[in-house]
Amino acid sequence: MRVTGVARVISLAVAVAATPALAQSKPPASPPLPPPAPSSQTPAVNQNTDVAYGAFQRGYFLTAFNEASRRAQQNDAAAMTLLGELYANGLGVGRDDAKAAHWYKMAAAQGNRDALFALAMFAFEGRAGANSPSEGARLLGEAAKLGHPVASYNLGLLYLQGQQFAQDFGRAAELFKVAANAGNPEAQYALGTMYKEGRGVPKDVKQAALLMARASIAGNVDAMVEFAIMQFNGEGTDKSEAAAAETFLRAARRGSPIAQNRLARILMAGRGMPADPVEAVKWHTIAKAAGAGDPELDVFASKQTPQVREAADKAAKKWMSTLAEVAP
Repeated sequence: MRVTGVARVISLAVAVAATPALAQSKPPASPPLPPPAPSSQTPAVNQNTDVAYGAFQRGYFLTAFNEASRRAQQNDAAAMTLLGELYANGLGVGRDDAKAAHWYKMAAAQGNRDALFALAMFAFEGRAGANSPSEGARLLGEAAKLGHPVASYNLGLLYLQGQQFAQDFGRAAELFKVAANAGNPEAQYALGTMYKEGRGVPKDVKQAALLMARASIAGNVDAMVEFAIMQFNGEGTDKSEAAAAETFLRAARRGSPIAQNRLARILMAGRGMPADPVEAVKWHTIAKAAGAGDPELDVFASKQTPQVREAADKAAKKWMSTLAEVAP
């Protein structure tokens, strides 16, 4: 599996946690602040010819390190960035932020956008130096100018929050558009929300639905929930309770308590899917375990027969135990 922001813990979320001013600020009431995009990206290199990159992708990190070291001596910026990744994550070598930063800086000096982005995250986190949100924002800007989609998205978040820059919804939308057009699902969701609310862009529910659909297909769970609601209500897209139910089901299976309760309501009412009290109570039980209540569903569950409640409880426990077993 490719190294991700979860493995590296390099993301704007970490930067926010490390920066009191950001952590304590309230996001705009509208649109809601989307989650930061996964920030780690494998260095952009020629996958057809680069042995180091191929080894990295297959998990042969020592081979990747040896080959990247050889290529770095030939002034290869992509190889330098890969060395930074390996040192930053302790893959094939001991974790060493100073060495990671050294190689990132070498690559950044040649205009490598992945290296610039990595240095931006280092600056936000205070790795290999003092914590510096202003330097992080500057480096995000440099990476964004070179077409790094996640940098554009995270830079847009800063404008949306009014951190490091004056709050500017229009500028945030511009940056989200760049990232969204590059296929970034978090940016598609964020931009879709802005179109839905008419914040930073003219209100356009059709465009909002299109962006939510794209982000949903790419796996953004928040977008799935929003798009399902739009499908159910026929807002910006064709009304289809059946399609909405399927989208809620996808999001519910991905762990969204909101979707789980919405799905429970659908199964309770038999709208978009056949009524199924066992499944309805099951999904509501799972949502409640995650802290999402719904008084109407509580009443519905309480009116079911002991057999239905027992079957639903058994199914919910099986679902949650399975999730616990596969959780990282």
